[in-house]
Amino acid sequence: MQQPRRIAFINEKGGSAKTTLVANLGAYLALRRGRRVLAIDMDPQGQLAKVFGVSHRAPTRSAIDLLLDTVLGEPGPEGAETTPAACMLPTVRTRIDGLDLVVANKSLGLFPAWEEGDTDPTARLAATLDRALRLDHYDFVFFDAPPSFGPLTMNILRAADEVVVPVPLTYLGLDGCAELMRTIETVRERYDRRALRITMVVPTFYRRTKLAQELLGKLEARFPKEISHSVLGYHVRIDEAQSKGLSIFECAPRDRGARALAELAEELELRAPYGATETK
Repeated sequence: MQQPRRIAFINEKGGSAKTTLVANLGAYLALRRGRRVLAIDMDPQGQLAKVFGVSHRAPTRSAIDLLLDTVLGEPGPEGAETTPAACMLPTVRTRIDGLDLVVANKSLGLFPAWEEGDTDPTARLAATLDRALRLDHYDFVFFDAPPSFGPLTMNILRAADEVVVPVPLTYLGLDGCAELMRTIETVRERYDRRALRITMVVPTFYRRTKLAQELLGKLEARFPKEISHSVLGYHVRIDEAQSKGLSIFECAPRDRGARALAELAEELELRAPYGATETK
């Protein structure tokens, strides 16, 4: 059975549109392409649930369980297996058929204080997903990363195979991108994750200004193959949709923002890793 593409949406600076991309690209792939998507919120702010209109307080299990189950799962008879309950992903269904969610809340911010004795706390997410039941039910796993460097981000990078980098066309946004490149290279070398690759760099919050054009040119020069063909501007209808707990494709499918996000989703789908085959 083919495993899903594990894609991390990361920029170590806040306000880059990570959550917007995870929610709307996931929604498009499920609604329009018939793909099965699991969106995992790894940001303690829990914004992804709000965008999907799901209460982040309602589920009894959340993203923190993905980090604790590798420690709390009871061993099997030979000490090599874990209980089925520990292997079940803490997912909730969204309103969109084919799109499931793992919510986050403030408890995630206490990690890794939960298990101070663990010698390798940044490997927990990967270990949990590797043994999770029904993960192969999905075509895509999207990780919404926190806007900072730390154990949560390292867990995501060790669990993911691909990275999408949203870069707001501001000076600080570009600076955050440079920091992330160093982090990715560290993960590749220190944890032997040579296959970890940047699939797409997405310019966000584009405006027709001289500064935005200059920054876009720098991104194109730095990432000639990775930069997306479409850029995402500021679209008020996207914000309006999120305030209602809807994707832009449910709220305003003909809006310019919807068209831009649809193009990005289709481009991401086409940029499958070498050797990947179509599942549908």
